[in-house]
Amino acid sequence: MRILGIDYGDARVGIAITDSLGITAQGLETIHHKGNDKVVLKRLDELMTEYEIGCIVVGMPLHLNGDKSERAEITEKFIHKLKCKYNKIKIDTMDERLTTVEAHRTMNDLNINPKKKRNLVDTISAVYILEMYMNKNK
Repeated sequence: MRILGIDYGDARVGIAITDSLGITAQGLETIHHKGNDKVVLKRLDELMTEYEIGCIVVGMPLHLNGDKSERAEITEKFIHKLKCKYNKIKIDTMDERLTTVEAHRTMNDLNINPKKKRNLVDTISAVYILEMYMNKNK
């Protein structure tokens, strides 16, 4: 069973997935949804059909001091939708503080074209969320 990692945002959702053995995490895609969760859920349905997903991990945007942000409340509403739709799959959260900063640092280190960064940052952040979750649960 694979684990799906999600970096949920206002306009884009980064998606990462583990390999079939659950050893590595790789970026899958960025879903552009412009605030419409139906677009995200439809694509997740397709991914659930394509891959054998046993767990979904959603990044939880907290303030640096660990308090919940306004964005965390929006993310919790999305997680509620996931739990209602995929009630037989484990759905967990992972602190995502600084994953976007790390994603930008990685793209800078790799000299990614600035025009391409916007489409990659969420996917790379999802990879970091998934890797942190995997390391925490080893």
